Amino acid sequence: MSQHVQDQILAFIRSRFPQAEISDTEDIFQIGFVNSLFAMELVMFVEKTFGVTVPNDELRMDNFRTAKSMAELVDRLSAASVVEV
Repeated sequence: MSQHVQDQILAFIRSRFPQAEISDTEDIFQIGFVNSLFAMELVMFVEKTFGVTVPNDELRMDNFRTAKSMAELVDRLSAASVVEV
């Protein structure tokens, strides 16, 4: 997994919630900072920043709970797009 991807995701979340001390494995839904609107912003950020498309079957909360899980999703989607080419 790319630490760079994880760092970018954390930076995005922290820029929106500077008062929060969020680690790469902290469940952002559980700590109460994420609502449905921000969840969609996260999806759009991931797609735009990392050049991937998140298919509907990957739009599961578990893929977006932590910066680590989002980075793993980006890695899977990036690898899948390379295989398809």
